[in-house]
Amino acid sequence: MKKLFLPFLFLLVLILGACGNNESVNEDNTTETKTDTFTYQSETGPIEVPTDPKRVVALTNGPNALALGANIVGIDEWTNTNPLFEEKLKGVEVVSEDNLEKIIELEPDLIIAGSYMKNIDKLNEIAPTVVFTWGKLDYLTQQVEIGKLLNKETETKEWVKDFQERAKTAGEAIQAKIGEDATVSVIESGDKEFYVFGNNYARGTEILYQAMELKMPDKVKELALESGIYTFSSEMLPEFAGDYVILSKNPDVDNSFMETDVWKNIPAVKNNQVFEINTKASTYSDPITLEYLLEFSKNHFLITS
Repeated sequence: MKKLFLPFLFLLVLILGACGNNESVNEDNTTETKTDTFTYQSETGPIEVPTDPKRVVALTNGPNALALGANIVGIDEWTNTNPLFEEKLKGVEVVSEDNLEKIIELEPDLIIAGSYMKNIDKLNEIAPTVVFTWGKLDYLTQQVEIGKLLNKETETKEWVKDFQERAKTAGEAIQAKIGEDATVSVIESGDKEFYVFGNNYARGTEILYQAMELKMPDKVKELALESGIYTFSSEMLPEFAGDYVILSKNPDVDNSFMETDVWKNIPAVKNNQVFEINTKASTYSDPITLEYLLEFSKNHFLITS
């Protein structure tokens, strides 16, 4: 009886040990570690995702995931060219929804994609794929959703609350200095045209208009607030320039307009109330970018203006 009991006991210990390590043995005697999952309520329905994703391919919302310390192994080309993320993205592969073979090679356990992208079904076959629709959520709610997806909801909500408080305090200080009625416009240079932005199109607009509650010129409010962006020609620059201008300057385009009389005669230019930001470093609304632009706003409005 004892001879039968001892082998059985030994076998039971092995089984319990394997369960405790959350590992299973394949037919070829290799060990496979199982990943814990939870159900994330995505905009397309519930989906099982890793509780602690180890290899994330972010075809969109990469900066939001980076801000939460996600291990990004694949990133979209636009995020990759952003100077704010250069250090964090060293060695990360640039991919798109068309690069299915390369994505397979990266062995992701989670993929983040845009709802407009192709091959969503095929991406789902590689790893759980969560899609987001750009603009469906406001900039802070979007970050909270990424926090939920990466199982970091609590710390994300804490950051949101803290950021809102700091931005509001900075906004009050700025209004006290420049005046409550002073207007601010955010203008970007293009190849042959210009863009002016409403209150939810990155370039710091969410901070300036939503968090800080600074005022935009009436012309900007009329043409860009609802749509988010309005395109115009250089001759119209004076019409869209506020008392203060945040110039999103694209280093890759012709910026000779800054030498023209039209530009030089704008009151904000004459009064040295134009603050330049790098377009490539300001086209997202993730925590890394928001923190950078909040400090930019404080430094320029409160210190150099």
